[in-house]
Amino acid sequence: MDENLNHYLSRWKLSDPQLLAQTPTSHVYTVTRAGDTLVLKLLTEYGWEEQRGAAALRHYDGHGAVRLYAADEHAQLLEYASGDDLISLVERGDDTGATRIIAEVLNQLHGVAQGKPADGVFPLKDWFRSLFARAASEDNSIFARAVPVAERLLNAPRDVRVLHGDVHHGNIRQSARGWLAFDPKGLVGERTYDCANTLCNPFRGQPGYDPLVHNEQRLLTNAGILADTLGIEFRRVLAFTYAYACLSASWSLDARAESHARWALNIAQIIEPHLD
Repeated sequence: MDENLNHYLSRWKLSDPQLLAQTPTSHVYTVTRAGDTLVLKLLTEYGWEEQRGAAALRHYDGHGAVRLYAADEHAQLLEYASGDDLISLVERGDDTGATRIIAEVLNQLHGVAQGKPADGVFPLKDWFRSLFARAASEDNSIFARAVPVAERLLNAPRDVRVLHGDVHHGNIRQSARGWLAFDPKGLVGERTYDCANTLCNPFRGQPGYDPLVHNEQRLLTNAGILADTLGIEFRRVLAFTYAYACLSASWSLDARAESHARWALNIAQIIEPHLD
């Protein structure tokens, strides 16, 4: 048995580890403690961003998100949401229903009292560094056109909250407590930002293009559902989604993932004519 895994099984009194997933940032297991199934996440050397996620979960304290039971620099012990994710609901033909569920989860996450800024989360403005850097070298591109949109939003934020930062259909699962979000990025900024990734999803395995996600009417309809349910401005949802899509494309180009960049830029191009 892996020495690190064995250490946390002993430390947190866990048993029966079953590998659930492996990513560049963590190895994820289901484990048992006192008859309950939980999730043990062992962080890799690239998993330092997961610390921000733990800070966000600590802030949410189970409201709309899985509970964080224990954590240190190398591991996290989490509530297990064992049901289907929202991609399954979309595949069954209820795309708008999935969006309404996401909006309800966001209301729970953002409903947690902000108080003083939570320790360990990352400023949303700094999250956009890749976009600003790329735009500086491509002054006639969509990236350059996105910068003034992003700056207008980021320099005058409304309703600042601790943000999940990666809300999409695959990061919300059903549980005994209802629909719960997991794997947050742990940001702090205007809550409208948490709508943006939702409108760029779900990703169903198609490189570059999906007739569902890249449908203009679908995008506008779901943006309206999010705006109405969260009580935020429709055009601000579109503007944040446009800026985020260009940011996502820039990240993808940084990683040489050109099909993912095309996916995001297709969304930005749909939204651009609708911006003020």
